[in-house]
Amino acid sequence: MDRLLGRATSGNVQKVLWALEELDLPYEREDYGRQFDNTGGEYLSLNPTGKVPTLIDGDTAIWESNTIVRYLCAKAGSDLLPSDPLARAKAETWMDWLLASLNTNYIEVFKESKKPEEDRSPDLAKMGDALAAHLVLLDDHLAESEWLGGGSMTMAEIALGPIVNRCLSFPVELPALDNLRRWHGAISNRPAYQKVVAA
Repeated sequence: MDRLLGRATSGNVQKVLWALEELDLPYEREDYGRQFDNTGGEYLSLNPTGKVPTLIDGDTAIWESNTIVRYLCAKAGSDLLPSDPLARAKAETWMDWLLASLNTNYIEVFKESKKPEEDRSPDLAKMGDALAAHLVLLDDHLAESEWLGGGSMTMAEIALGPIVNRCLSFPVELPALDNLRRWHGAISNRPAYQKVVAA
């Protein structure tokens, strides 16, 4: 049985939890990270970044959330990891875009949103505008495509879902994003998502 090391409230851990639940793979989750203050020492021998999540499969430790999602989909032989190279590339494009483009502004706004309102940066609105620009790009894509990778759900939904869920609830002004909200509604209806992301 796989062991997942990471707190359930982490967006990156939620990606992996959703994948495990969606794929119906047996696992045990153990609390690691932030308030548990246990990602030094022995944990660093498993994951040298000291971040969560880390997946333990037998004697092997796998880290970086998107890598774990890819690994689990491949291990399960799931259609969530498309066998067609072009379809897979379409899905992976958005997984990489998340890390290379959206993530910086997401983390910036996330950190401010966790603070009491009176302690937030006076630049929060500008941060929100930068985040919104990325979400508009995603919304434009979803105007032409039901799912991120094309005609069916893929691992890209799992990688982006928990992060976009947070983006849509931040205390910043966002445009309508009708296509993105339609997509968000579709993933939010999935039982596995409801169990580990929306819970």
